[in-house]
Amino acid sequence: MTNTASANARPGPSAATVADSVRPQEMTGAQSLIKSIEATGTDVIFGLPGGAILPAYDPLMDSTKLRHILVRHEQAGGHAASGYAHATGRVGVTIATSGPGATNLVTPLADANMDSIPMVAITGQVGASMIGTDAFQEADIVGITLPVTKHNFLVTDAADIPRVIAEAFHIAATGRPGPVLVDVAKSALQATTKFSWPNELVLPGYRPVTKPHGKQIREAARLLAAAKRPVLYVGGGIIRSGASQVLRKLTDESGAAVVTTLMARGALPDSHPQNLGMPGMHGTVAAVAALQKADLVVALGARFDDRVTGKLSSFAPRAAIIHADIDPAEIGKNREVDVPIVGDLKEVITDLLPELAREHELHGKPDLGAWWRQIDDWRETYPLGYTPTADGLLAPQHVIERLGQLAGPDAIYVAGVGQHQMWASQFIRYERPNTWINSGGLGTMGFSIPAAMGAKVGEPDREVWAIDGDGCFQMTNQELATCVINEIPIKVALINNSSLGMVRQWQTLFYDKRYSNTDLHTGHGTRRIPDFVKLAAAYGCAGLRVEHASDVDATIKRAQEINDQPVVIDFNVSRDAMVWPMVAAGVSNDDIQYARGISPAWDREE
Repeated sequence: MTNTASANARPGPSAATVADSVRPQEMTGAQSLIKSIEATGTDVIFGLPGGAILPAYDPLMDSTKLRHILVRHEQAGGHAASGYAHATGRVGVTIATSGPGATNLVTPLADANMDSIPMVAITGQVGASMIGTDAFQEADIVGITLPVTKHNFLVTDAADIPRVIAEAFHIAATGRPGPVLVDVAKSALQATTKFSWPNELVLPGYRPVTKPHGKQIREAARLLAAAKRPVLYVGGGIIRSGASQVLRKLTDESGAAVVTTLMARGALPDSHPQNLGMPGMHGTVAAVAALQKADLVVALGARFDDRVTGKLSSFAPRAAIIHADIDPAEIGKNREVDVPIVGDLKEVITDLLPELAREHELHGKPDLGAWWRQIDDWRETYPLGYTPTADGLLAPQHVIERLGQLAGPDAIYVAGVGQHQMWASQFIRYERPNTWINSGGLGTMGFSIPAAMGAKVGEPDREVWAIDGDGCFQMTNQELATCVINEIPIKVALINNSSLGMVRQWQTLFYDKRYSNTDLHTGHGTRRIPDFVKLAAAYGCAGLRVEHASDVDATIKRAQEINDQPVVIDFNVSRDAMVWPMVAAGVSNDDIQYARGISPAWDREE
């Protein structure tokens, strides 16, 4: 949603700067591929070479416009491209070879698809004459990734390379952003062709609707102006659209309560008095209760996914629904909608604001006093909090809260998946968009380190913290080598509970404390397998360890002073700490637990 150009527009602002685009030049397909990537305005690629893509790596060496970062695993290259796109709003680019190189990209492609991240993945393929013969390192990556990409291409003719690359970047960035795969046969890379950058794109059937329908905008304004218990349910689409500023205006004008999903943290500053925080499974009591009691829910770039709604049939039972999204397939997919609005959210809200002001002028603003008194009572009675640990180890919530306070709102925080992800979404205050990066829809372990690497490359002047768990960290920590060699000084807050924490929490709550295969042996007791401080040193990073609460602040500050190498802090935290509040999977949001065995008191039948 960051680019609202029509489908027939020029592929990008850099197209006009390709001085020789009018007169075709003879070159190899590989040279054409590199020149095409340059023409999109790309400045960095995360990749790993191999046989089928090798012809492209030769001209890549001569490029003065592209920085190639050699990753240690293709999955990390995909997550790094995603982190870059998260942080910058630009298209992230990754490159891999055929067969296992390409299939290692399936997870980051699926991840980017779920979270609407603009990304282009370029893979090598065996020669065109060998496709379908089960040739060495052949895999039908187009067929494999078809369900988890926005679009994909197979290129067997070198002459098609510039057009396909232009189309791929355009599709990835426009409409609902998403990943696009370009699979290029080795024979096309080796063939001779004439490079000619397209002056316009012709994509029949691809015309994302960005301008909302006026009648639906007026109806939405009418409902919002009359609602007594309105809630703006804000999803990640607000950030993809670059609509945070107009969202704030709508918040102020409407007086509505606002909830920001896991993917939308930072879309509205947490300091804004109308921001109730995150809704859903591990959301605040106030956010969950407000949705359940609302008479109007305005969903903006959100999906009504199960982690927010709980048992869908009992979600916001008395609320009329306005749903605005650039992807028409999302509207009404999970929840029946009263007012559907298809369009880019920045344009939707921009058009909605004057109509809402007109309704207020005609009928006056509704009295929301009783609604806010109720919300403030929930906020005061059930604030986010935590209790001291019984085992004397660090409280992970305290570690993450202090990290957020010391690093501040201008830092970028990149989480893995699990308990630490939820605590990072709860206990760090986000004041601006693109400062919170995580794997929301797919929940990919191993996401944090490579995504933080990509974010730091995209925003080199910002402090970037990877908040990771000991389970997630061991899936992709090899990328610390990439960070050291390429001088990418990320900082890692390793929330080490020696367990697969979220799985262990569920085993505690639902499996009678039968801890089957969740002990990782990374920090509790005499053995540390591995010793993360020694591992960090082996990779050329600074390795620090914190075992006492009194050392938390000083160690974070020490890490902040180290900017010539990555830093890994091994925080030894209690494995018994749990994420609260919690709505169990498949249960109504009405049954949210504030803490174990404690449910908020409100009239569920009201």
